[in-house]
Amino acid sequence: MKIKEICLYRVKLPLTTPYKVAYRVYEDFDPILTMVRDEDGRVAWGEGHISPGYSHETVETGWAFCREHAKRLVGMEVEIARQRIAALAVDNPVACSSLITAIDMLQQHSSLVVASETRVPLLDPVHAMTLEAIPDEIEALLARGFKTLKVKVGWDVNDDLRRLAAIQDAVAGRAELRLDANRGFSQADGCRFASSLDPEGLQLFEQPCASDDWDANAAVAAVSRVPVMMDESIYGMPDIERAGAIDGIGFVKLKLKKMIGIEELIEALHRIRALGMRPVLGDGTSSELHCWMEACVARTTIDNAGEMNGFLKPKARLFANPLPFENGDIVLPAGYTPEMDMDALQAHTLDVARF
Repeated sequence: MKIKEICLYRVKLPLTTPYKVAYRVYEDFDPILTMVRDEDGRVAWGEGHISPGYSHETVETGWAFCREHAKRLVGMEVEIARQRIAALAVDNPVACSSLITAIDMLQQHSSLVVASETRVPLLDPVHAMTLEAIPDEIEALLARGFKTLKVKVGWDVNDDLRRLAAIQDAVAGRAELRLDANRGFSQADGCRFASSLDPEGLQLFEQPCASDDWDANAAVAAVSRVPVMMDESIYGMPDIERAGAIDGIGFVKLKLKKMIGIEELIEALHRIRALGMRPVLGDGTSSELHCWMEACVARTTIDNAGEMNGFLKPKARLFANPLPFENGDIVLPAGYTPEMDMDALQAHTLDVARF
């Protein structure tokens, strides 16, 4: 099976509600989508959403990478093309994932084949930043069926603790809470925050300190009253092994875009369990495409709420048959395969490159 055509799309998806994290406020998501067509006319799609400030990759460098390498893949056997791109993933993992996940879909990876209806529970973030707005938002989230909620922290320790206490009071044990600092704390502030936590209803505390400051994250994990989860620090198997050797790190979160492909993602999820930690899966900033792929993988690998909720944040959906969501769950009907809504895609496309 050879690749006949590749088309790249730079997309901008405005969000319904600004998404605030420690290092920025998202007003929109801007993924790079890849369409691959083989010589028999079969079409598949991949995605790479590079989040500015998350890593060294930028949308501009990712777009240049995809343009440079996509044209080299046309006419190549699909498996050879995948190997060529995977070999470049150390420096460009998210850009590579846009090309590789399209190939995984083209090859009909077994994880993407849904034999019977499956539900994948999701979490959703608490957006409210004022104490007065928290109770109403909590009730709305619970009414939508979410049983796990994410609380962003990483700004001011005292303000974060006050807001968290108000959220815990409003939830009143009706949902689990995950805390996420997105690297926002220094070691000293991270330790003060983590050691001051009331663990009631708290599942974990995610990425307290900078990605490359393993000592700081280890120091926080040593004093935290709930298990720490690593996210931004994790880009491959060596990072997973390193996390597994640190006391107090009980969870590791993976995203398909960082593991580059479905097979690599599954292998890493199994390794996390083998090291005595629990894997968490999902990207809250990916579009419907990678959220669907992550949900398919989560069916057989994850026993907790998925974080692949990015598709719920934009104003527009890209699938002609939108990814079903019901009562806090992604619903994967038997035989479900997404179809791209080309009109919706064109309406949100900034740039196109066809090879």
